[in-house]
Amino acid sequence: MVTGFDKNADIGESIFIIAEIGINHNGDLDLAKNLMKLAKEAGCDAVKFQKRTIDIVYTEDFLKENRDSPWGTTQREQKEGLEFNENQYKEIDLYAKELDIIWFASAWDIPSQDFLKQFELPVNKIASAMATNLEFVEHVAKEGKPTFVSTGMTTLEEIDNVVEIFKSNNCKITLMHTNSEYPSPEENLNLKCIETLRERYDLPIGYSGHEPSVSPSLMAACLGAKAIERHITIDRSSYGSDQAASLESIGLKNLVSMVRKVPIVMGNGVKTITEQEKEIAKKLRYWL
Repeated sequence: MVTGFDKNADIGESIFIIAEIGINHNGDLDLAKNLMKLAKEAGCDAVKFQKRTIDIVYTEDFLKENRDSPWGTTQREQKEGLEFNENQYKEIDLYAKELDIIWFASAWDIPSQDFLKQFELPVNKIASAMATNLEFVEHVAKEGKPTFVSTGMTTLEEIDNVVEIFKSNNCKITLMHTNSEYPSPEENLNLKCIETLRERYDLPIGYSGHEPSVSPSLMAACLGAKAIERHITIDRSSYGSDQAASLESIGLKNLVSMVRKVPIVMGNGVKTITEQEKEIAKKLRYWL
């Protein structure tokens, strides 16, 4: 169960891998379950969804705008088509228990955050878009659950405010470095910010990637990321704004396999000579 991460742990230890389903289920519960199963089979620790109250997150004028989608011709029809109702989330909760995988969701408004409480989820998530909504941040922090906070589109001064709120509520926090472009160009990923955030806040830092490739997430793990979050999909060509920035099954399995090797190959940094090396030295160093 998630209890937070030790910022002092060796690089590579306790890497928590999150498969972000988000809205890539396209309102189809069966597809959501298939994605959950994909994440479990790949070896992920958790899956994450998104929860919105449409009439709070979007203005009425915006919702009236034209947008062609599988659900209709307006923004409202598209946004509502991507939302699961309470019964559907109950099915997700039951299926997660069946699979033995953690699930949680990033809420985009206070009623959605309160809605999620009924499932007694072990962890919270604040999306980059919500990180500057300090009323919402305070509301989440008061729950006292370990929380992942994405930092895309956010200045250091704005992150300062978030960290202070969580500290004042004695709530564990893992900051997730991210670039909020979908998909993110690799030249904009700026992975060295993982070190910048760790040095500035003395907190565990993770990485939420939106690039199509696998390698940057592996690099983030080698830089000491304590959590890796990646969007997943059945098919990148599917309908949806997040699909192209997601990993399909093969990419996800490769990512998990490589990240799990990081603590093994990184070691502890102490220079030692293995017993096998000692035997080889006897053979090769003839002058000894």
